[in-house]
Amino acid sequence: MARWTGEWLSGSTTGLNTGSEEPPRWRGERLGLPESGVGSVARGGSRLLALVADLVLASLITSLFFRPNFQDPAVMQTFNLWSIVVWAVLTVIPVALFGFTPGMAATGIRVGRLDGASTPGLWRAIVRGALTFLIIPAAVRNLDGRSWLDRLTGTVVVRMR
Repeated sequence: MARWTGEWLSGSTTGLNTGSEEPPRWRGERLGLPESGVGSVARGGSRLLALVADLVLASLITSLFFRPNFQDPAVMQTFNLWSIVVWAVLTVIPVALFGFTPGMAATGIRVGRLDGASTPGLWRAIVRGALTFLIIPAAVRNLDGRSWLDRLTGTVVVRMR
């Protein structure tokens, strides 16, 4: 009987092999993606850098409307809540319409659908944003480099350049 962790543990091939099949040679091979270059699975560093860039951009935009005051916890709480709202808008709308956030565009990655559609769409973008906010679903990846939120929404993050 297969373990419940399946292919999520590194080195585990449960769920991949039925006996004589070989494990994938590179991330995304089972999905028909190239080993490197445009269209290959994005690495974790690029994804993390894109998230940090989006968070910084959200804070900068928020600071245009709310002046942060590090000495006043109430002001900082309001600032942080509005930063989260701005981050959500910066994450959901561009992903739904274009397939990438500003941070993803800067790092050269985008969200692609496995069914071949051009953009992820609104419900996928909302689910991806909500699960990214929780951090853990975005951080845990399988052998193809897809996180829980990618698997749930039928997407994969790929390189644009």
